[in-house]
Amino acid sequence: AREVESFTDAEAAVARIRAIYERGVARIRARFDAFLAGARAGDRTDDACYPWVGMDIGPGDLLQDDRPSFGSLAYPGRYGATLTRPDLFADYYAEQIALLLKHHAVPIQIGVSARPIPLPFVIDRATADITVEDLVALEHVFTLPSLAEIDDSIANGGNLRRAARMLPLSLFTAERVDLALQRILHYTGTEPQHFQRFILFTNYQRYVDEFIDYGHRRVAAGAPYLRFIGPERAGVSVNDADASAEVAPSSHLPQMPAYHLVRADKLGVTLVNIGVGPSNAKTITDHIAVLRPHCWLMIGHCGGLRRSQRLGDYVLAHAYLRDDHVLDRDLPIDIPVPPIAEIQVALQEAVQRVTGLRGRDLKGRMRTGTVATTDNRNWELRFADQYERLSQSRAIAIDMESATIAANGFRMRVPYGTLLCVSDRPLHGEVKLRGMANSFYRERIGQHLRIGLEAVNILREGGVDQLHSRKLRSFDEPAFR
Repeated sequence: AREVESFTDAEAAVARIRAIYERGVARIRARFDAFLAGARAGDRTDDACYPWVGMDIGPGDLLQDDRPSFGSLAYPGRYGATLTRPDLFADYYAEQIALLLKHHAVPIQIGVSARPIPLPFVIDRATADITVEDLVALEHVFTLPSLAEIDDSIANGGNLRRAARMLPLSLFTAERVDLALQRILHYTGTEPQHFQRFILFTNYQRYVDEFIDYGHRRVAAGAPYLRFIGPERAGVSVNDADASAEVAPSSHLPQMPAYHLVRADKLGVTLVNIGVGPSNAKTITDHIAVLRPHCWLMIGHCGGLRRSQRLGDYVLAHAYLRDDHVLDRDLPIDIPVPPIAEIQVALQEAVQRVTGLRGRDLKGRMRTGTVATTDNRNWELRFADQYERLSQSRAIAIDMESATIAANGFRMRVPYGTLLCVSDRPLHGEVKLRGMANSFYRERIGQHLRIGLEAVNILREGGVDQLHSRKLRSFDEPAFR
């Protein structure tokens, strides 16, 4: 890093991060305007680089008696990370830096990294309406994204101290974050800044319809909810004059549309309809993880595997049979994905509050057990192959997303939970048929969504710090949450 300055105040450090980033972005924008005006050669923007944050820790600077789950360093050495988008992450950066300053009697260093900011992460139109010749010229003037520099090696938990010149402070590099922010907009149709700290995932559109109605009502009721934002203007309700300008009209829904019930403190709720399948589930959680949500919950439909279950029963997952395969190379199949106790308790309490059921009545309508996630929507057609495996696992439900979302939450240190609703019982001749499904959906969708929202209320009221425990931390865990 160059132009390094030391800070003992978190807010001053963030101001310096913001100044470095904005200077780099302004340099790239000015050069791009000149490029469009015809200045195609020379004057590269390699000097427009991401901000860098670092800390040098000696043996005497380590905590001896207390080890917080994040915000502290376990080993002596030199630590650093590249940062991006202080307009989006300023509060997060300030919190993480303040914790490091509190836990170690060492100043934070802020400077300019050696990693140039790629042009498409600054200017969306950079690759639109240009010729092949223009693209070649762009490569000679600007830095473009390099996948060789973007991976999840830190999050995947390798031995980061082995032959490392500098240990990471964050799970993600700046380029990895910027790529994820672009993908979030592409897949959800909404800007990353609208995402709230509590995320609900669903696999069925009717949950979205219920959430839109709920969001309209809460915004109309006023604080603490400020606005409701979705990928289409028709799905947006606002109560402040300028919020509607934040939502661009769209002629079609994106692949995984997101809807945001916004609070000023970001502790509102975002619902994402991920559709069907583990590929979508991995794709969107790979990218939403960079926003560092407090938790994400799966609320969707499943097939009930037990004869004692009925349509409309709830399934609270406490283990997962991972037959989705999309994460096997990032998180090997033999790695356990444990339940997060705080979320399990919140989901069960939410079911009790919303349904009014207690004791044996609650046990009769909600089962706790293993959820199997498959990548084969027509797994029923291989009934003979699947029956023994499902029986051995003691699975009580099967779907195509839950284990993926939980496993990626474990991998990305985002607390996770699953509450599903039984929509068919394929092992017992009760397959999902149109008339049966419509009757079931009308009866259960609204209640199921209310349970998910109530679980968020319980977690919020209990304090979000309880969610970020050491159970998700690796051996060489970066300090940033």
